[in-house]
Amino acid sequence: MATVPIGPIHPILKEPLRIKLILEGEKPVDAEIEMGYVHRGIEKIMEGKHCHKGIYLAERVCGICSFIHTMTFAECIEHISKIEIPDKAKYLRVIACELERIHSHLIASAVYNLSIEHETLGIWLLNVREIIMDLIEMITGNRINMGYIVIGGVRRDINREMIDEINKKLDILLEELKNIIEVFETGPLIALRSKGIAILPYHEIMRTRAVGPVCRGSGLPESDWRLRHSTYQELKFKPVWRKEGDNFARMMVRHEEILESVRLIRKCLELYEESQGDIRVKVDIKGGKGEWRNEAPRGELLYKMEISDGGIIKRIMIRTPTVMNLEAYKYMLKTCPTVSDAISAYASIDPCISCTERTIIAVKDGKEVPIKFGHI
Repeated sequence: MATVPIGPIHPILKEPLRIKLILEGEKPVDAEIEMGYVHRGIEKIMEGKHCHKGIYLAERVCGICSFIHTMTFAECIEHISKIEIPDKAKYLRVIACELERIHSHLIASAVYNLSIEHETLGIWLLNVREIIMDLIEMITGNRINMGYIVIGGVRRDINREMIDEINKKLDILLEELKNIIEVFETGPLIALRSKGIAILPYHEIMRTRAVGPVCRGSGLPESDWRLRHSTYQELKFKPVWRKEGDNFARMMVRHEEILESVRLIRKCLELYEESQGDIRVKVDIKGGKGEWRNEAPRGELLYKMEISDGGIIKRIMIRTPTVMNLEAYKYMLKTCPTVSDAISAYASIDPCISCTERTIIAVKDGKEVPIKFGHI
């Protein structure tokens, strides 16, 4: 047995953490994962603040998928306070949400291709992502932290010129993506480094609690929480899934989800043009407890909170997808032939460390005890 440390600083790590790979010869058999390098305690910072301030903090839990955090935060409060938002706001939220999903999946695919040393495809994907970032900026006014959602709706409307521009840019994206998928599916290097590597079997999903594309790449389409969201049900959303459970399947799920996201955006644009009314409503925030789940680009995102009358946050708990997928990653190592495959397997789960590291509380003997970050 030998141990090989990866991180906290490593070329393939977008964010710092430390992976201690346990090897038998060249083959990885297990791993210990250490975090705590970017811990911010953001849940504790939210306590005592008004919801209108809390939504800005929620947007900063994660950079790449910042919008879905504000959407889940707002919908949790709207659920607690029984606030009904206008149809226009519902469609605009989904448009922004799916644009964010596309740019997140393009980054995930780029990082994965760089991890297997396919630099051409990696840089190509990052260039294509700029098409989506320009659309996000046009609609919301910002590229990453959009500041677009408010409790009760959204901040900015769109017009006919913007709708035409969205459709035009989506046509360009689809043409580029068609070529990217063809290269990914037919490339011999990609097949060698992806097919049959880091397999997560269907029967291990429940044990590891994997979510998102990681879960759907192993044959569980029901894991997509968009199936349970009323607006997505109206759009007749269809989840994307594969059954192979390897690196190739997880990346293809993301590529094909982009195609579904484009369909959803175009359907929302059609329904938006048919809808009447404003993009936001005045809200009366009522106290209570509640929780809300949405499907982030990486998987199930949960917000659970207690608020007072008027909107002061008393308690909040956020569960993000990566914390479950890291456990699945350790199982994937069993079908990684070499250390280099352990790196690409890690990239295939598209981890986000900053949104994983927050205040964590355990209950011991009826008392709350803070958990120190360390091995998971």
